[in-house]
Amino acid sequence: MSPIAPAPASTLPFVSQSALPVESTVLIALVAIALFAGVGITTIGPGGIFLTVALYALTPLSPGAIAGTAQAVFVATGIVGTLAYVRSGELATDGNRTLTVVISAASVAGAIAGALANAHVSRAMFGLLLGGLASATGFVIVYRERRGFMPLCSIDAATGRGRLQIAGLGFALGGFSGLLGVGGPVLAVPALVLVGVPMLHAIAVAQVQSIFIAAFASLGYLAQGVVSIPLAVIVGLPLIAGVLAGWRVAHRVDPNRLKVALGGVLLAVGPYLAL
Repeated sequence: MSPIAPAPASTLPFVSQSALPVESTVLIALVAIALFAGVGITTIGPGGIFLTVALYALTPLSPGAIAGTAQAVFVATGIVGTLAYVRSGELATDGNRTLTVVISAASVAGAIAGALANAHVSRAMFGLLLGGLASATGFVIVYRERRGFMPLCSIDAATGRGRLQIAGLGFALGGFSGLLGVGGPVLAVPALVLVGVPMLHAIAVAQVQSIFIAAFASLGYLAQGVVSIPLAVIVGLPLIAGVLAGWRVAHRVDPNRLKVALGGVLLAVGPYLAL
């Protein structure tokens, strides 16, 4: 159960409001969580969900405001993460470029559909869906690292069938990301790893995909007038700093232990959000 009761609809922040919807102590907590989440985005992928979880648990924002504010921030982190992984070369191969283009294009339609569907989701249902997603993501991370199982399948982006499969995956990932306001890497990295994409390559592709998901989802939420711009700026700066730090960590440290720890936290926080 969220520790802060939802505010009346008339008091929820809209784009035109300049006042922050939370107290200073909560802002400090959000900044710290955003920094941690940014590191997770470019180190192992599922990091952005912590920002969405924090916005849900610590603020009285509506589901649309939570998702819209988070997606606005993820546009910037996607750009920064993409530039970082372009520099380190993970996006230079033809196969990765094809995979990136197809999955990103398909994600756009999913993100728009998800953003539109969010308007029909109550705060209680939003928490249930977000908790289920957190638990499922955490389970995949922990199980994969503990069991070390092989990919479920292998998708060849060079074939027509492979591109169709990638497009279907991209639409589904974009839909859930747009609906719940979680960054693209939260879902894309585990999904891509499960279909045989190497870890760092999956993170790199997910950075590009997240730009498209977040941009189009943000437009949908802006049209609904539910994005808190001041809050997005405040949490966006530490999130971007964390993204840059995480990229360096990913290339210098074995992330296996960190992945297991992150998966454990997601498993623990999922049931809490669903209550």
